[in-house]
Parts: sequence; C-alpha cells; structure tokens
Amino acid sequence: MRRRRPSACWLRSIGCAVFDRDALADALTRAPRVVRVVVASARGSVPRGAGTAMIVGPDFLIGTIGGGTLEHEAMGRARGLVTDLLEKRALGPDLGQCCGGAVSLLYEIYDAARLATLPETVIARPLPGGSDAMPFAVKRVLAGARGAGDLPHPGIIAGWMVESVLRPTRQIWVWGAGHVGRAVVSVLAPLPGFALTWVDTGAERFPASVPAGVTALPAADPVVLAQHAPPQAEHLILTYSHSLDLALCDALLTRGFSACGLIGSASKWVRFQRRLRDLGHAPARIARISCPIGDPSIGKHPQEIAVSVAAEILGRQAHQDAIREREA
Repeated sequence: MRRRRPSACWLRSIGCAVFDRDALADALTRAPRVVRVVVASARGSVPRGAGTAMIVGPDFLIGTIGGGTLEHEAMGRARGLVTDLLEKRALGPDLGQCCGGAVSLLYEIYDAARLATLPETVIARPLPGGSDAMPFAVKRVLAGARGAGDLPHPGIIAGWMVESVLRPTRQIWVWGAGHVGRAVVSVLAPLPGFALTWVDTGAERFPASVPAGVTALPAADPVVLAQHAPPQAEHLILTYSHSLDLALCDALLTRGFSACGLIGSASKWVRFQRRLRDLGHAPARIARISCPIGDPSIGKHPQEIAVSVAAEILGRQAHQDAIREREA
C-alpha cells in the first residue's frame, strides 16, 4: 500500500488533535503563567481523545477536554499546580461519569521562556518524573517527521508525550466586514488549521477588536488585492456592493482559487453568470463559484449564514480527506 503523507487537517479529520502553539501564545499575553492540560492517553468511552487540550489561566479557559466533572476538577487542579503532573483518572469509579473509560491527563506549566523552547513541527518531552534520555522509538518518530513529513498521532510513546504542532493549512479569505462578514469570521476564527485574511475597503469597516489569528487588510481597491491572492486560497465574497462582488468574482476567476462562495440570491447569481460570461469566463469555470453560500434553508440571519458556511467549509475538507483515504 502506498504510504500517504498526513497533514494537520487530516489528523483532525480522523479524530486526532494537535498542539496549538498560537493558542498557547495568546494565553500568555493574558497571563504570565498558564497550565496546558492535554489528554495524554484515552481508553474506552471518553469525552475526548488523546491530544485534546485546554489551557487554564488564572481567570480564563481556552479549549475543552470534554466538559463535565473531569474538566471541572482538572481546572481546579491546574490552578493550584506548582510542577508538571501526570494524572490517571477512571471516569466511572473516580468521577461518577457515565462514560466508563479512563484517561491520563498531562498538566504542564508554561511561561514565555518555555514557549520559546518549543520546536516547530513535533513536540516530544518526557512525562513528569521520567527519564530525559530520548527513547529510540521517539527518535524514530522525529526522524520520520523530518524526513518524510510523517506527523505522529498524539500520545505517549515509551514514556514520552509526543504531539504534532498545529500549522494553519487552509487559507480562507473573507471579503467584506459587514454583518455577515463579522459573523463568518467570528465562527471560523476559533477553528484550528485556518489562516483567515479579512478584507474591506477601509479600517473603519472592521470591528474594534479583530479575533486572534485573523489578518485584517484594509484595501481601498480590494480587486487589486484579489489579483495577488494565493491561488490555493478559499474565498467568501460578502461585500456591501454588488459591483464590487462582481469585480472580485472576475478577478478571482482570472487569478484562480481552491474554492469560492458568493453571498446572494439565485436571481443575483443568474445576472452574475451572464456578466461573467460577457467578461470572457467559460461557463464551466464560472460554475466553480458557489452562490448562494451555505445552506439557505437554515436561515438568512448573519449567524445562521455563518454556521452553514462553516459547516460547508468543514464538510469540504472531510470529503477531500475521505477521497485521499480511499486513494491511499
């Protein structure tokens, strides 16, 4: 069988998680010391699998390890921690949860200095109280990541915790910072693996606070910017102007894209298809633009549109991953 190189998105699509350095860095802008709690191993019926993590600050929480009593008690333990800790919990006997499985939780204290030591691709470290001598099995995993790009699944290997580092692998460009644009960005920004670029005609069009990890680009003429967008990017055209929407469609069809969605009604799309054909674009190429975006049956409220658009984007990735799995 041909061996396929996995990606961060692929790892997530089959139920794995990855080490989110950006989330950790963001947490350390809010507190000088935080605790990252990660499910190091999982057995049986559990809320979340190995690699799932949350970051516990003195008065905030980023992420979740599944909620319930397990998470509640882990938050309290993290806030009182003075050194790294590995804790094993049986969800039924220990916590009275119905899941019935068991997990090992790794608690690690981070500050800016420790964050700076983390490698870029795979993070491997001994469990608390374990040997600092790297086992051969871990060396082999790291060699595979460096050489063939084989990213490991998160978990414990020979007494060491090993996790792949999250890298944004999908570039999403959102054109327009109106009600729908803001809703879409607010839904997509927390999702792992996305690099969001948000474009509108002026800085005043954006909210006062832009979500972490989102690049806001004021551009007097967004069409010029579209002509230089990465050809592999996915686009959502949500501007306040039909003429600008049309010009962006024209520019992106010329530039090329992985996917493109346009907000609007069916009648708007009929008019746009005719005008794009007049501009010289072939019908088959025009058909690569999706309009309306998302699932109109869910609703037309900005948040309803945002949820359906996010589901469409995630579903597209899951479909592509399934195809790669069949071809592997």
